[in-house]
Amino acid sequence: MDGDTPEEFLAELKTRHLGAWGVAQIAAGTGLAVYAMWAGILQPGFRKVPLRLQVPYIPASKAAVQHVMTLLRGRKGGLVDLGSGDGRIVLEANQQGFTPTVGYELNPWLVRLASFHAWRAGQQGKVSYRREDLWKVDLRECKNVTVFLAPSVLSLLQEKLEAELPDDALVVAGRFPFPDWKPCRIEGQGVDRAWAYSMQAQRQHTLREKDTLTIVDSDLDNEVTKEKLST
Repeated sequence: MDGDTPEEFLAELKTRHLGAWGVAQIAAGTGLAVYAMWAGILQPGFRKVPLRLQVPYIPASKAAVQHVMTLLRGRKGGLVDLGSGDGRIVLEANQQGFTPTVGYELNPWLVRLASFHAWRAGQQGKVSYRREDLWKVDLRECKNVTVFLAPSVLSLLQEKLEAELPDDALVVAGRFPFPDWKPCRIEGQGVDRAWAYSMQAQRQHTLREKDTLTIVDSDLDNEVTKEKLST
């Protein structure tokens, strides 16, 4: 995988000083004991989400948000943030002229926190936060997509994005890159790094890989056939 490994990311995160507000946001986003009760008892559907697909909430730094916006520079239209957390990417995108801007987040505490941030920034009603499963979101009309998700989720999400996004879409991943994709641009270093992916270029790359595998498989089949005939 290009970039930092999850272990390197966690090691760097431990050296950071989150501050009182950062700790408060993580507490609010996590929901502590209340959220544990909600997830385990009141919302049995949430328990169906595999553990490896449950992404821990870690606020994106100002530098990370800026790197994402740099990669989106020159783009227009709407923006969708999958796993939007506390909503800061959506807010910044709206301030940069993207509209509509929508964040999809399964954690209800984070949806409330994002709505509070929008209200405090005077953008209530200008942005949208929806409590929805990102796997069920229809992305066929999306041109700008951002994600801050774990590698285990990205490895599966890339299949959905390739299947649904239009060719002129741009995907920007923060903190971790897509494991099987080739970025067209990279900004930043360490945990603040962001990767941009052109869907048209990615589809062409995937097709070339499939064609190569087909040729290799065909050559192997021919060799096996020749060996059988010779015996």
